Amino acid sequence: MPDLLIKLYTLPEIDTEARVAAKGIVVRRAMAPEGEIIREWIGRHFSHHWVAEAMVALSHQAVGLYIAVRDGQLLGFACYDATARGFFGPTGVDESQRGQGIGEALLIATLKGMREAGYQYAIIGGAGPVAFYRKKLDAFEVPDSVPGIYGGMLRKPD
Repeated sequence: MPDLLIKLYTLPEIDTEARVAAKGIVVRRAMAPEGEIIREWIGRHFSHHWVAEAMVALSHQAVGLYIAVRDGQLLGFACYDATARGFFGPTGVDESQRGQGIGEALLIATLKGMREAGYQYAIIGGAGPVAFYRKKLDAFEVPDSVPGIYGGMLRKPD
């Protein structure tokens, strides 16, 4: 999967936060005291690699971890500056909650946070849904970016 580059200075005004808010979902920066709950949730729904990255993003000032919450329940998360500066991700939404715009709201909130922090570009390393990012954000592929920074990463045996 290639890396993608997003121009934050031309980030489209997509009001996904209002759309999910109408469903009772709040997208916001995580707080340090929520770390253990977030760690357990990501570990249960995704991978230990993503747990590690999210905890790094949570440790930054300003926090680089955004969460989606409804009625005190965590529904999804998105990070920046986790594995490398200027990188967006990882991001994930509970499988039972997908299709409601939560992932898009987390994406936009996180990218806006990056822009507010002074970034002009965001990199999505090893991007999964490339067509989605191209359509929504006018992202473009970074040439020769496979395997990228994750290529030599240690992995648990299957």
